[in-house]
Amino acid sequence: MARYGNTVRALLSKIQADAWMEVRTAQGATGQDRGMDRTWTALGGVVGPVTFCAAWVIGGAVQDGYSPVDEPISRLAAVDASARIVMNAGLVALGVGLLLFAVALRDHVEGAAWAGAAVSGLATLGVVAVPLGRSAEGDGLHGSLAFAGYLSLVAIPILTARRSTRRPRAALSLAMGVLAALCLLGALASSSAVGALQRAGLLFAHAWIVGVSVSLLRKCVRRVEGG
Repeated sequence: MARYGNTVRALLSKIQADAWMEVRTAQGATGQDRGMDRTWTALGGVVGPVTFCAAWVIGGAVQDGYSPVDEPISRLAAVDASARIVMNAGLVALGVGLLLFAVALRDHVEGAAWAGAAVSGLATLGVVAVPLGRSAEGDGLHGSLAFAGYLSLVAIPILTARRSTRRPRAALSLAMGVLAALCLLGALASSSAVGALQRAGLLFAHAWIVGVSVSLLRKCVRRVEGG
């Protein structure tokens, strides 16, 4: 467990050091003030993914007969799931967190990456509104919303990589996005280890988001301290 924790911390440090994109050059004092005033929204990129991860870990532990390797996370939020409250809380935190993160990206990063975060946040909240187990039509809509959320989520680091002018940062962002996409596509195509592949893909994407959010918050603090 200690080794796993050290690996995660090393990955986040690498993302913060190398994956952070070119920050938008502010045009005039108004643009600078707006970016500074709303940089706190980057907290959503930390709180949302971390809370969501904690929810599926706790929910999987308390849900009887649930296999985190073979079953998707959505099963923890199904209408008959005993872990539904916990999982829904994590999904709402993730959805709201991604919407806040989208604001931070729009203020500080050129390109359409912010739109990916916004779409993923809205799709995540939609998943909460349409849980599995209510009806066949509802399950279909749930699946469509989940797919839209995943697709837009993995697009965030990929779109960011396209805007970066520094190759190492662009390469790491692209790699994280591609790895997340491959895992999530594997979960859709596979009949086994669906839960493991889904979790791996989400961890790649969410680790990138957390790393970028922490980097942006640190930049903000240094700018404030520097006057």
